[in-house]
Amino acid sequence: MLVIAETMQGKTTGPACELLGLARRLADQAGGTVAAALLGNGGGVVAEELIARGADRVYLAEHVLLGEYHADAWVPALAQICRQAACDAVLISHNAMGSDLAPRLAFRLGTAVATGCVEVALSAGRFVLTRPCYGGNAREIVSFKTAPAIATVRPGCYDVLAPDSGRSGSVMPVQPEIDATAIRTRIVERKRDAAEGVRLEDAKVIVAGGRGLNGANGFRVLEKLAHALGGAVGASRVPCDLGWCPRSWQIGLTGRTVTPDLYIAVGISGAGHHMAGCGNAKTIVAVNTDPEAAIFKDARYGVVGDYQRFIPAFISEVQKLRD
Repeated sequence: MLVIAETMQGKTTGPACELLGLARRLADQAGGTVAAALLGNGGGVVAEELIARGADRVYLAEHVLLGEYHADAWVPALAQICRQAACDAVLISHNAMGSDLAPRLAFRLGTAVATGCVEVALSAGRFVLTRPCYGGNAREIVSFKTAPAIATVRPGCYDVLAPDSGRSGSVMPVQPEIDATAIRTRIVERKRDAAEGVRLEDAKVIVAGGRGLNGANGFRVLEKLAHALGGAVGASRVPCDLGWCPRSWQIGLTGRTVTPDLYIAVGISGAGHHMAGCGNAKTIVAVNTDPEAAIFKDARYGVVGDYQRFIPAFISEVQKLRD
């Protein structure tokens, strides 16, 4: 099994560590091995971390064009690694990069891809994958007739294995065959549309708002609660579409997948496409004026009432407890 190991600021990302843990369990079940593909520059230290977290081999491709994700450079490099590794499956995190990369890589290798998976298993020697469908209202189970099986897996579905500094593995340098003239686009600037803070994928507490906030000012109230709880702010699709909050806050089928310990949904109806992104939270608290809102079916605790009265009072109580 081959895991595409994403890095951020010189460290392996949480979702990449989850995939290594998943691959390690499946490989141990089938008597196979785990490889990781590491693209960029200066990946020696990261390679050691990947081995400690379950990789048997790390394919290290260093090139000036691989520093940041760029499809025209990454796809040929990864296709080269896949052929060299002779892998049966390729696991990629289901995020903006993975959603763009996986179909391109599958086409290049002449195989198929399953995106947005929440479960990957082995059955009778075949990979069986489960993913949401029909807007998150149902789940489908798929398998492959071609190889390698390529899948993007939603973050938060699997536990991370504790690093084992005693594990041994090999680092295999790869000379990527990249044609610089084939690079059709270039990145000229990057802008963040959200203030620095806790990343949604890493947050233990998330306070999310929906259409029921009735405007951007509602998110200022949620930011105060998130700050008091040491968490992050999220949103359903509608507030993002209306410009009430940054697009990067969107949680759901077409947004981010999160698995916090506590998810406070304020003014969110609980439609299937939103719950597909937060349904695996350990505890869901719903605040809504509509007692028939679907969110209450998924919530452990529910508050029927106006958030503008409840949230400030809740913040006050949280601050008293913290003091």
